[in-house]
Amino acid sequence: MKSNGTFSNVIVCAVLLTLLGIIIPLRIGAAETDSGDVDFNIRFFDRRIYYVEGDPIYIQVTISNNSPATYRFKLADERVFSLEFDVKTVSNRQLEPADILTRKRTQYQQVFFREIAVESGESFSFVEDLRNYVNVKEPGSLVVKAYLYPELFRSGISKTAALGGSSAPAVTFGTLESKRLSLSIRPPVVTGPDGIPLEMDIATNATLVRERFAPDQVVEYMLSARQKSQWEKFFLYLDLEAMLSRDAVNQRKWLAESEEGRRRMIEQFRQELRSEVRDGTISVIPTDFSIEQTQYNSFEGSVTVLEKFRSKNRNNNNEFTELKRYTYSVRLKDNIWTIVDYSVVNLGTE
Repeated sequence: MKSNGTFSNVIVCAVLLTLLGIIIPLRIGAAETDSGDVDFNIRFFDRRIYYVEGDPIYIQVTISNNSPATYRFKLADERVFSLEFDVKTVSNRQLEPADILTRKRTQYQQVFFREIAVESGESFSFVEDLRNYVNVKEPGSLVVKAYLYPELFRSGISKTAALGGSSAPAVTFGTLESKRLSLSIRPPVVTGPDGIPLEMDIATNATLVRERFAPDQVVEYMLSARQKSQWEKFFLYLDLEAMLSRDAVNQRKWLAESEEGRRRMIEQFRQELRSEVRDGTISVIPTDFSIEQTQYNSFEGSVTVLEKFRSKNRNNNNEFTELKRYTYSVRLKDNIWTIVDYSVVNLGTE
């Protein structure tokens, strides 16, 4: 009888250990996927001067996994079911949701999504236009905060939020919350007496007005602004429409576009110049430049400039100086000289 009792105890212990062996790893796995080890951050994708009515306000959203396990969440095709932006004024008044957000969340529809797996030590990012989430109707200083719903936004979470009300976003278990981001919205763009929109100087907050500079002064102003990364000044004397449609293909496309389509083309061209993705672009920063020759008549002209650029040898990483001769074509319109075209000749190195 003793031996039978001992054998029974061994069986019971084995069963208990087996059960514990199953339960313990499950608990450990749950702890490893704790959202507290996941960072959720927002930043401006392409910081610029933002106006009440103007270009999109692109916000880059980044989820970083600092836990030892894979972090998984659902990302809806319509991002309004995964993401929320809480935007308030300095007086703590919350901005109303955008009409498009209210419409998407209140209409009857299936919500399609995909599951995103962020491995340990990795990040996942995407970009959203803030104007698709909130109505930016007035100038002023704003504070932006974002929320990510890993299990998607549910209308039952918050009746007011689901109906597009002005209450704070619904926060549930597992919701990721970002830090605050400061946003400054300026009044609508002011148009000068010649119909040209007036730019704003970021450093001084003063209005930039095109002055009646000579052609060589216009080119010098543009190059000096690029050296200082002052984009608002760099674009001040560039006729982007003329530069964009300088070849036949783009000109035909420009003529076929609507007014809204042409604005999109201008904005895309502006972004390409800022990111230096065009060959021979004038937005590459010169280390030094000197104006060699200026020729013009009563309505058009050209300015030739010798520009120097620092580069590195791909083989030995040694630095050298590239020499290029830029010829800028300028045109007089409304008593203002603007740059309408350019060409580049490579002169070798020194």
